[in-house]
Amino acid sequence: MHRKPNYKYLLVLSISILAVSLMVRVFANGLEDLSIRVLNQSFTQIQPDLNNDEVDEFILGKSFFRIPWVEAPSATTRDGLGPLFSANTCINCHAKNGRGKVFETKNIVDRSHVIRLSILSNGTDEHQRMIAKFGFIPEPSYGAQISINGVPGVPFEAKPLVHYSTKDIHYPDGTIVTLQQPIIKLKNLGYGDLHPNTIVSARIAPALVGLGLLEQITDAQILANEDVHDANHDGISGKANRVWSSQTKQVEIGRYTWKASTPTIRHQLANAAINDMGLTNPIHEHQSCMPIQIECINASKDGEKHELTAQRLSAISYYLTNLKLPKSIVKEYQGQRLFSEIGCLQCHISSYLLPSTTTIYPYSDFLLHDMGEGLADSRSEFDALGNEWRTPPLWRLGRVALMLKDNKNFLHDGRARNFEQAILWHGGEAEKSKTLFMNLPISSRDKILQFLNEI
Repeated sequence: MHRKPNYKYLLVLSISILAVSLMVRVFANGLEDLSIRVLNQSFTQIQPDLNNDEVDEFILGKSFFRIPWVEAPSATTRDGLGPLFSANTCINCHAKNGRGKVFETKNIVDRSHVIRLSILSNGTDEHQRMIAKFGFIPEPSYGAQISINGVPGVPFEAKPLVHYSTKDIHYPDGTIVTLQQPIIKLKNLGYGDLHPNTIVSARIAPALVGLGLLEQITDAQILANEDVHDANHDGISGKANRVWSSQTKQVEIGRYTWKASTPTIRHQLANAAINDMGLTNPIHEHQSCMPIQIECINASKDGEKHELTAQRLSAISYYLTNLKLPKSIVKEYQGQRLFSEIGCLQCHISSYLLPSTTTIYPYSDFLLHDMGEGLADSRSEFDALGNEWRTPPLWRLGRVALMLKDNKNFLHDGRARNFEQAILWHGGEAEKSKTLFMNLPISSRDKILQFLNEI
């Protein structure tokens, strides 16, 4: 005898299963959303051990870093933007304190992708003075950096275009990887043609990771790894960049920027303020209007108060110095061992013991190295030659990549779309390590890439 199905019971059971399934999905989505929110804020957190006054200074600096500046005069205290500028707030180039990107939208170059200009020296005393003070010779009509915007009545300088040529790299095991070589052009030049000997070089805004900790590394620790003439014959001849500080009026050891051309956070912040937003400050007291840029000169407020005052400059520097460094999540220890075995640690020095007795792991020697003709941009900055670049710190690369989502880019101009492409662009002093990497089996290469993702 067959029992009649209990349809009511089955209906209730089905509804219950559906409800549980929906709850699980909502919970999972909630965790995913929470994970994304935590990730997006991972470079914006405050150091936990600050007192109330220090927290106030941090919040003040954060406000000047995040809130847009406007043209003067204005009712707001954040005025003085321009006359020439590219961005009106620091987060235009450092969204969530992360790395910049090449494109804002398809074929529209992002503001965090800046174009630096210089010309070759003609050997005159004037050019030698410029090199000693700035590290390079500005282009006569456009200066050190292209400004893509101007306040009303002041023509912008130019709009950049970025295209790519490609080349295939063949691994010994038959794997093929396509690399992209950027081709930079400038359209709508507002002040005539560029000097015939102009050097054009692109730069991507780096992620603001552990800057305060990097500043605690002593000059002696950096210089201890210098080997300008490769005395130990290991093929690595790193050198420090000795740069002029407009703040201290003396030569110091550079440690920030792609060519280690600035010595401190405050100095680099002041450079960004004048070059990116046109904000005069205690380190750069005059606008960077070139003699041909009459409208810029007439619109400038040179001789008046600093637009970014000493107090505000110090507050922003304090904010950047006291950002909390997220923890690393290294699990791929075999990848870490392979990274060492192929020689990467010769330049990407893993750790430093700070004077505070804290050990940090930035994976950089902060020295300049010949990276080969493939990456050379022909631009010198103080002691950095056109084929030389500072070893970039590798810590928290995985978080940087995740924050960029579909806009992943690496190296100074964003040409590499992932860690593997960045490695394959290495040449010069890094040629041997790159070759060793390419000769590893794919499983070992993947372990190194996973290590870089967790570092």
